[in-house]
Amino acid sequence: MVNSKGGCGKTTITTNLASFYASHGYATALMDYDPQGSSTRWLKLRPQDKPPVYGVDARRSRSLHQTRAWQMRVPSGTERVIIDAPAGVTGQVLQDLVREVDTVLVPVLPSPIDIHSATAFIRDLLLVGKVRSQGVRVGVIANRTRKNTLVYQSLERFLATLRLPFLTTLRDTQHYVRAFERGVGVHEMWDKRVEQDRQCWVPVMNWLEHVAPPHAVLRQRTF
Repeated sequence: MVNSKGGCGKTTITTNLASFYASHGYATALMDYDPQGSSTRWLKLRPQDKPPVYGVDARRSRSLHQTRAWQMRVPSGTERVIIDAPAGVTGQVLQDLVREVDTVLVPVLPSPIDIHSATAFIRDLLLVGKVRSQGVRVGVIANRTRKNTLVYQSLERFLATLRLPFLTTLRDTQHYVRAFERGVGVHEMWDKRVEQDRQCWVPVMNWLEHVAPPHAVLRQRTF
C-alpha cells in the first residue's frame, strides 16, 4: 500500500485488507513502515477473539530494502504479507520496494491536490519503479469518496485517463473509523448498514486473487 502523499488512507486500506484475509482463513502478516505507526496501533486494538494478524513493526528499519530480512521474522506458513509503506517513497527506496512485492495498491482521494500528487507518483512507479518490467501489478483505489460531487467527477475523469486498473470506490463513512477503533475491518462488522461498504471490496479482492466471478473469493473462504 503506497502513495507519495500522506493522509490518503493507506492505513485504512491496509488494515481492512489484513482483516479480510485473516477472517477468511489466510495466515496474514502486516508490516508497518509508516512512521505514524497507525497499523501497529490497530494491531494492538485487535480483539483476541478475532483471527490473528501477525504484526511487524518495521518503522525502525533503515530502508525498505530490508524487507526480506524482516520477512524472515514472519511465521512459517504465512500466506499474505501486506506492507503499509511510508509517504514520500521515491527514487531508490521506491525501486527497492517494487522489487520486494507482487502487487502495489495506490489509494487516491478526490481532491485536486491528491489527484496531482497521484499523477506524479504513478509516473514514478512506471518510470522509476519500473513496475511493468518487474512484473508487478498496480491497481488504483478511490478512497473517502462522496459521489455526485464536482470533485468526485474530477477524480473519475482522472482515473479514466490511467492505463491502470481502477479497482473500486470506497465511501467516506464513519464505519471505517469505528472499525479501526475496534481493531477490526468492515468485513468483520455484520451490521446491515455496513453491507454496502463490504461489497465495495469484492472487486479488489477478486483482482488481487485473480478471480473473475463476482463474490468468488467471498464464497471460497468462509467462517
